[in-house]
Amino acid sequence: MTAQLNPRGDVAVLVPAAGAGVRLGGGGPKALRHLGGEPMLVHAVRRVAAAPSVSAIVVAAPPSEVDAVRSLLAPLAPVIVVAGGAERQESVAAALAAVPEGPDIILVHDAARALAPPSLVESVAAAVRAGSAAVIPVLPVVDTVKEVGADEVVLGTVDRSALRAVQTPQGFRRSVLAAAHASAADSLTDDAGLVEKQGYR
Repeated sequence: MTAQLNPRGDVAVLVPAAGAGVRLGGGGPKALRHLGGEPMLVHAVRRVAAAPSVSAIVVAAPPSEVDAVRSLLAPLAPVIVVAGGAERQESVAAALAAVPEGPDIILVHDAARALAPPSLVESVAAAVRAGSAAVIPVLPVVDTVKEVGADEVVLGTVDRSALRAVQTPQGFRRSVLAAAHASAADSLTDDAGLVEKQGYR
Protein backbone atom coordinates (compact mmCIF):
# COMPACT_ATOMS: atom_id res chain seq x y z
CA MET A 1 0.00 0.00 0.00
CA THR A 2 1.33 3.43 -0.95
CA ALA A 3 1.82 5.81 1.99
CA GLN A 4 0.31 9.24 1.65
CA LEU A 5 2.70 11.98 2.69
CA ASN A 6 1.34 14.92 4.68
CA PRO A 7 0.80 17.80 2.21
CA ARG A 8 0.92 20.25 5.13
CA GLY A 9 4.09 18.74 6.58
CA ASP A 10 7.09 21.02 6.99
CA VAL A 11 9.78 18.36 6.44
CA ALA A 12 11.49 17.10 3.29
CA VAL A 13 13.79 14.09 3.59
CA LEU A 14 16.73 13.67 1.23
CA VAL A 15 18.14 10.18 0.79
CA PRO A 16 21.52 10.13 -1.00
CA ALA A 17 21.60 6.62 -2.45
CA ALA A 18 23.95 6.91 -5.42
CA GLY A 19 27.05 5.54 -3.69
CA ALA A 20 28.78 2.46 -5.03
CA GLY A 21 29.30 0.99 -1.57
CA VAL A 22 33.03 0.48 -2.13
CA ARG A 23 33.77 0.02 1.59
CA LEU A 24 31.05 -2.63 1.73
CA GLY A 25 32.64 -4.62 -1.09
CA GLY A 26 31.30 -5.70 -4.47
CA GLY A 27 27.67 -6.32 -5.25
CA GLY A 28 26.31 -3.05 -6.57
CA PRO A 29 25.11 0.18 -4.99
CA LYS A 30 24.98 -0.02 -1.19
CA ALA A 31 21.43 1.34 -0.94
CA LEU A 32 20.18 -1.44 -3.22
CA ARG A 33 21.78 -4.25 -1.20
CA HIS A 34 19.27 -6.50 0.51
CA LEU A 35 18.49 -6.59 4.19
CA GLY A 36 15.83 -9.07 5.27
CA GLY A 37 14.84 -9.73 1.67
CA GLU A 38 14.41 -6.09 0.60
CA PRO A 39 16.81 -3.35 -0.52
CA MET A 40 18.00 -1.12 2.33
CA LEU A 41 16.57 1.84 0.42
CA VAL A 42 13.07 0.33 0.60
CA HIS A 43 13.35 -0.09 4.38
CA ALA A 44 14.60 3.48 4.80
CA VAL A 45 11.94 5.09 2.61
CA ARG A 46 9.13 3.07 4.20
CA ARG A 47 10.12 4.30 7.67
CA VAL A 48 10.63 7.91 6.60
CA ALA A 49 7.25 7.93 4.81
CA ALA A 50 5.57 6.86 8.07
CA ALA A 51 6.70 10.05 9.86
CA PRO A 52 3.71 12.44 10.09
CA SER A 53 5.68 15.66 9.43
CA VAL A 54 7.14 14.51 6.11
CA SER A 55 5.66 16.14 3.00
CA ALA A 56 8.39 15.23 0.49
CA ILE A 57 11.01 12.52 0.00
CA VAL A 58 13.77 12.97 -2.58
CA VAL A 59 16.11 10.10 -3.40
CA ALA A 60 19.38 10.66 -5.30
CA ALA A 61 19.93 7.38 -7.14
CA PRO A 62 22.82 6.11 -9.26
CA PRO A 63 22.35 7.83 -12.66
CA SER A 64 21.99 4.49 -14.44
CA GLU A 65 19.37 3.31 -11.93
CA VAL A 66 16.98 6.30 -11.73
CA ASP A 67 14.10 4.59 -13.55
CA ALA A 68 14.60 1.32 -11.66
CA VAL A 69 14.68 3.12 -8.30
CA ARG A 70 11.58 5.13 -9.22
CA SER A 71 9.75 1.87 -10.00
CA LEU A 72 11.07 0.21 -6.84
CA LEU A 73 9.81 3.02 -4.60
CA ALA A 74 6.51 3.84 -6.35
CA PRO A 75 4.50 1.31 -4.28
CA LEU A 76 5.79 2.85 -1.03
CA ALA A 77 5.19 6.60 -1.34
CA PRO A 78 5.22 9.45 -3.86
CA VAL A 79 9.02 9.77 -3.98
CA ILE A 80 10.96 12.17 -6.21
CA VAL A 81 13.97 10.36 -7.70
CA VAL A 82 16.88 12.30 -9.21
CA ALA A 83 20.29 11.32 -10.53
CA GLY A 84 22.93 11.50 -7.84
CA GLY A 85 26.54 12.52 -8.26
CA ALA A 86 29.91 10.83 -7.97
CA GLU A 87 30.27 12.09 -4.38
CA ARG A 88 27.72 12.14 -1.57
CA GLN A 89 27.83 15.93 -1.42
CA GLU A 90 26.84 16.14 -5.10
CA SER A 91 23.96 13.74 -4.49
CA VAL A 92 22.64 15.76 -1.56
CA ALA A 93 22.91 18.98 -3.60
CA ALA A 94 20.96 17.38 -6.47
CA ALA A 95 18.26 16.13 -4.09
CA LEU A 96 18.07 19.50 -2.33
CA ALA A 97 17.55 21.25 -5.67
CA ALA A 98 14.56 18.97 -6.35
CA VAL A 99 12.70 19.70 -3.10
CA PRO A 100 9.38 21.38 -3.85
CA GLU A 101 8.50 24.74 -2.31
CA GLY A 102 7.10 24.53 1.17
CA PRO A 103 9.19 22.42 3.54
CA ASP A 104 11.42 24.58 5.75
CA ILE A 105 13.08 21.63 7.47
CA ILE A 106 15.39 19.34 5.51
CA LEU A 107 16.52 15.99 6.85
CA VAL A 108 19.35 14.09 5.19
CA HIS A 109 19.12 10.36 5.79
CA ASP A 110 21.48 7.58 4.71
CA ALA A 111 19.77 4.57 3.14
CA ALA A 112 22.33 2.39 4.92
CA ARG A 113 20.68 3.38 8.21
CA ALA A 114 17.64 1.54 6.94
CA LEU A 115 15.99 0.79 10.26
CA ALA A 116 15.87 4.28 11.78
CA PRO A 117 12.33 4.59 13.17
CA PRO A 118 9.81 7.29 12.20
CA SER A 119 10.05 8.58 15.79
CA LEU A 120 13.69 9.54 15.16
CA VAL A 121 12.65 11.49 12.05
CA GLU A 122 10.06 13.32 14.16
CA SER A 123 12.50 14.00 17.03
CA VAL A 124 15.14 15.52 14.75
CA ALA A 125 12.52 17.60 12.93
CA ALA A 126 11.07 18.80 16.26
CA ALA A 127 14.50 19.99 17.42
CA VAL A 128 14.96 22.03 14.23
CA ARG A 129 11.39 23.33 14.50
CA ALA A 130 12.17 24.44 18.08
CA GLY A 131 14.89 26.78 16.84
CA SER A 132 18.06 24.83 16.09
CA ALA A 133 19.70 25.56 12.74
CA ALA A 134 21.11 22.03 12.59
CA VAL A 135 20.58 18.83 14.59
CA ILE A 136 22.47 15.55 14.46
CA PRO A 137 21.52 12.41 16.38
CA VAL A 138 24.52 10.79 18.06
CA LEU A 139 25.38 7.70 20.05
CA PRO A 140 28.17 7.38 22.64
CA VAL A 141 31.27 5.64 21.30
CA VAL A 142 31.55 2.37 23.20
CA ASP A 143 34.48 0.80 21.37
CA THR A 144 38.06 1.45 22.39
CA VAL A 145 39.62 3.93 19.96
CA LYS A 146 43.37 4.13 19.33
CA GLU A 147 45.31 7.04 17.87
CA VAL A 148 48.02 5.91 15.45
CA GLY A 149 50.92 7.72 13.83
CA ALA A 150 51.80 7.88 10.14
CA ASP A 151 53.75 4.64 10.57
CA GLU A 152 50.62 2.91 11.99
CA VAL A 153 52.23 2.57 15.43
CA VAL A 154 49.77 3.12 18.28
CA LEU A 155 50.35 6.47 19.99
CA GLY A 156 47.74 6.01 22.68
CA THR A 157 44.15 5.35 23.61
CA VAL A 158 41.66 8.13 22.90
CA ASP A 159 39.37 9.19 25.75
CA ARG A 160 36.03 8.16 24.32
CA SER A 161 33.94 9.95 26.97
CA ALA A 162 33.74 13.04 24.73
CA LEU A 163 33.30 11.11 21.46
CA ARG A 164 30.00 10.47 19.72
CA ALA A 165 29.16 8.45 16.61
CA VAL A 166 27.02 10.51 14.25
CA GLN A 167 23.79 8.98 12.95
CA THR A 168 21.13 10.05 10.47
CA PRO A 169 18.75 11.64 9.73
CA GLN A 170 20.56 14.93 10.21
CA GLY A 171 18.21 17.92 10.30
CA PHE A 172 18.68 21.47 9.04
CA ARG A 173 16.79 24.64 8.35
CA ARG A 174 16.45 24.67 4.58
CA SER A 175 18.20 28.03 4.21
CA VAL A 176 21.17 26.87 6.31
CA LEU A 177 21.72 23.67 4.32
CA ALA A 178 21.28 25.47 0.99
CA ALA A 179 23.85 28.12 1.98
CA ALA A 180 26.30 25.45 3.17
CA HIS A 181 26.08 23.58 -0.14
CA ALA A 182 26.31 26.79 -2.18
CA SER A 183 29.59 27.76 -0.51
CA ALA A 184 31.11 24.27 -0.19
CA ALA A 185 34.68 24.17 -1.43
CA ASP A 186 35.75 20.90 0.18
CA SER A 187 34.18 17.47 -0.07
CA LEU A 188 33.10 16.37 3.40
CA THR A 189 31.60 13.10 4.59
CA ASP A 190 28.37 14.55 5.94
CA ASP A 191 26.20 17.62 5.74
CA ALA A 192 26.76 18.52 9.37
CA GLY A 193 30.43 19.08 8.46
CA LEU A 194 29.40 21.54 5.73
CA VAL A 195 27.16 23.42 8.14
CA GLU A 196 29.90 23.45 10.82
CA LYS A 197 32.19 25.19 8.28
CA GLN A 198 29.53 27.93 8.12
CA GLY A 199 30.02 28.55 11.85
CA TYR A 200 26.98 26.66 13.17
CA ARG A 201 27.34 24.37 16.17
